[in-house]
Amino acid sequence: MFIDTHCHLTYLPEHVYDDNVDAIINRANSAGVNAIICATAEPFDFKNALQIANTHTNIFVTIGIHPDYIGKFKPEEYKDINAHKHLTYEILNNPHVIGIGEIGLDYHYVSPQEYFYPERRKAQIALFEQQLEIAREHDLPVAIHTRDADEDTAAILTDKNHGVMHCFTSSWDLAKTMLDRGFYFSASGILTFKNAESVRETFSKIPIDRIVIETDSPYCAPIPHRGKTCEPAFVIETAKVLAQIKNLKIEDLETILFENTQRLYPKCHVKL
Repeated sequence: MFIDTHCHLTYLPEHVYDDNVDAIINRANSAGVNAIICATAEPFDFKNALQIANTHTNIFVTIGIHPDYIGKFKPEEYKDINAHKHLTYEILNNPHVIGIGEIGLDYHYVSPQEYFYPERRKAQIALFEQQLEIAREHDLPVAIHTRDADEDTAAILTDKNHGVMHCFTSSWDLAKTMLDRGFYFSASGILTFKNAESVRETFSKIPIDRIVIETDSPYCAPIPHRGKTCEPAFVIETAKVLAQIKNLKIEDLETILFENTQRLYPKCHVKL
């Protein structure tokens, strides 16, 4: 059994996927991907994600607010963005909720030359720190998004939290730092891309007992599906490349990844 540890089933199928959620999950099951962790990115995702988990076996949820959420507000509203308002006790104690994510920092579209750059950066950091605090309060692992923000991510993300560096494509230097702090690393379809040699090299160095796997669907479809809308069934293609990198049989890798995911997300009680 493979587990897609990070995908976005809440994105409306008629707008993103070519089929409905039931069909997507059925195709995943047929491919041997028998459990899925649905990550959220904005508060309006929460209800839909929990509804999917309530009505399907082996679907779990991480609840979190993506840094891009900041971009939906005017700078004068940044100080009013409060994660505690959305990540309520009721939601976080739902048995289907197994972690906080995805959360983090993303400076890719935030230029230092932008007039509101300092405010936007500060707002992302504030939202990130709020959610890390909530995760600590509820003893939940975190799923971290970091893009063009390695320095701030490393400075903020201490060993007080535990979790996974989702869709990891950052430097080996950041990987070493987060390994020392007990974090896991998630390989996505990017691992299969022809121009991703540095990502493959990084994963060759990361200990196998600290790796999990994901699709980040509907994004990052792996080869041979690149250019298509990604879905959880495609996680198998990433697993094949990871098995080659680690010189493992795919069956052995499957077992290792399952056990790693269970340690990363203790509340992920998969029905075998």
